[in-house]
Amino acid sequence: MRKTLLLLAPLVLLGGCTWGINPDPGSNNIRTVWSGEVTGCRDLGKITVSVMSRVGPFDRNDIKVRDELQVQARNSAVGMHADTIKPLGEPAEGSQAWEAYACGNHMVGPSSAPSPAQNSGNQPSPQAPAQQSGGFQTYPAKGG
Repeated sequence: MRKTLLLLAPLVLLGGCTWGINPDPGSNNIRTVWSGEVTGCRDLGKITVSVMSRVGPFDRNDIKVRDELQVQARNSAVGMHADTIKPLGEPAEGSQAWEAYACGNHMVGPSSAPSPAQNSGNQPSPQAPAQQSGGFQTYPAKGG
């Protein structure tokens, strides 16, 4: 029993790692549109990214997986000369599809960020994650 615990300990600790996925230069300038309109933006194509969502029999933290997927999508968008990305669906088994856009000075539609009326109090909006420093996002809980 003791040997089993010692063998599983590194896997549990690795479950919280970021696996070395870091933002590329310029990727923090890429906007993420969660539910807003991209009318007037030029569609540059689809980006599909994936990360490890499981380590052995253990699921990795959902928020870390989502953050890593977004970092990879932003990194890919830089190479496409995009300034905006939008997820095409929820992550599934560590993979997620995104669409890349060039919006330039075009303002993304009003539904890309919650208005004060949509987001009263201190609760994050389920439609638009709260902006964090460094260009990263937080995500609403599943089913929320």
